[in-house]
Amino acid sequence: MSGEPSIRRRKAAVGFIFATALMDIVSMGVMIPVLPNLVKAFVGGDTARAADYSMVFAITWGVMQFLCSPIQGMLSDRFGRRPVLLTSVFGLGVDYLFMALAPTLAWLFVGRVINGVTSASFSTANAYIADVTEPENRAKAYGLMGAAFGIGFILGPIVGGWLGAYNLRWPFYLSAGLALINWLYGVFVLPESLPPERRSRTLNWRSANPLGSLTLLASKPGLLLLAGVYFLYQLAHNVFPSIFVLFVGHRFGWGPREASFMLVATGVVSVIVQATLVGPAVKLLGERRALLVGLTSEALGLAMYALAPTPLIFYGGVLAGALSGLIGPGLQGLMTRRVDGSEQGRLQGANSAMVGIAAIFGPGLYLSLLAFAVRNESRLGLPGLPILVAVVLCLAALGVAWRVARPLPQPGPVEAQA
Repeated sequence: MSGEPSIRRRKAAVGFIFATALMDIVSMGVMIPVLPNLVKAFVGGDTARAADYSMVFAITWGVMQFLCSPIQGMLSDRFGRRPVLLTSVFGLGVDYLFMALAPTLAWLFVGRVINGVTSASFSTANAYIADVTEPENRAKAYGLMGAAFGIGFILGPIVGGWLGAYNLRWPFYLSAGLALINWLYGVFVLPESLPPERRSRTLNWRSANPLGSLTLLASKPGLLLLAGVYFLYQLAHNVFPSIFVLFVGHRFGWGPREASFMLVATGVVSVIVQATLVGPAVKLLGERRALLVGLTSEALGLAMYALAPTPLIFYGGVLAGALSGLIGPGLQGLMTRRVDGSEQGRLQGANSAMVGIAAIFGPGLYLSLLAFAVRNESRLGLPGLPILVAVVLCLAALGVAWRVARPLPQPGPVEAQA
């Protein structure tokens, strides 16, 4: 009988972690159709200036995420998961309230810095799941985290787009309220998962270095080039989080509501592909062919987005790029074959570091190109220039993958796992 309360508390804890992850992703999705328009309102409706400021905001947020994710993980190892998670969730709620009330761009920038710090809680959330679940149940628990991503990127743009069409501040108030309710729920429900005897005795700052795991990539045959494919893809894929709202607003005159429709359509198609097609396709094609098909699909979808003369053709890019969902499973399968079981965590850390680097450099690249294209549209006539650059990066990834993405069978559990 004494085990039943413990099981219930573990289920409640995993539920809280799911809610925390969902809150982070929903809040990101809420801001995609809203934040650029709020910045644009502060600069008198000037799309080019809004792109310049949005570039600074996005780069700053990416830097804070890149730096703070491993730091939060280190702090949770030293002081426990509960205080770090609750502090992060509370800080996120206060930050959204701060941004909702921001009277100037400078205040909004400060809020974006705080948001980058407080929303970097996934490393701690993943550690918490490992603490409270048995090894055989962790895949299912981590699957909930993946579900939070899919649901969040569907719900967030819907909420942000609809509320933002009435008032650009309302989505921030809603996100603040949800985060603070989530914090109260955690205060009363969330137990500590890491007992004192298992905590780190010191703050190991070397473990908080996000670049440390990158050294693994150069130590295995072909792994560095495959990592290059992953980085090029991530940099290309970063184009829409960077410029989407400003681009469709300038190109088609879309507001937050219309932009949210497109984001929801993309999210729904992605969820359908991930749930029904990815597994059978990778099994049928193999990892290498799945990766090549996925990169080709991504390039075609991006090209349609860049050159579409009408909204209907622009929507067609969603279907053209649908099979890009094959990229991740194909590439991960090829990469994991090149390291043994004791190095899988370092490999995923290296991949996460590359995602962070792409998130830092991508906004600067694409927003500066958008500002250039808008300012010179009468001469160039090419507002989709940033997306065409993403197409080139994706084709470069395809070319490298064609040469290096060869299966490398290895004996042992890694091969069986892949």
